[in-house]
Amino acid sequence: MGIRLRNSRQTLLLLEAFLSNPSHWIHGYALSQATDLASGTLYPILMRLEKLGWLETRWEQDSKPGRPPRHLYRLSANGREWARAELRAARESRFFRQSASEVPR
Repeated sequence: MGIRLRNSRQTLLLLEAFLSNPSHWIHGYALSQATDLASGTLYPILMRLEKLGWLETRWEQDSKPGRPPRHLYRLSANGREWARAELRAARESRFFRQSASEVPR
């Protein structure tokens, strides 16, 4: 995984959202709802991850009548591996805590 970036908490929240269901395609609004990130924060991160090759994108095939197709996202295979490593490193350094769903009870 040679490339190491300085990730923000917002990027780590987004990676965590993607890894909650790694093979699932998800649109930006759903990511915004899952992470509480505003579009001005979310979409630049998505564009950066796509440019690095860690994110796959496509247009929604079956959009509802009267609604334009949405752009869908998911981590690539390399992106999933990188995301897991980044989240692990951030948690070990205590920069980023586990989400409530991952905290052992």
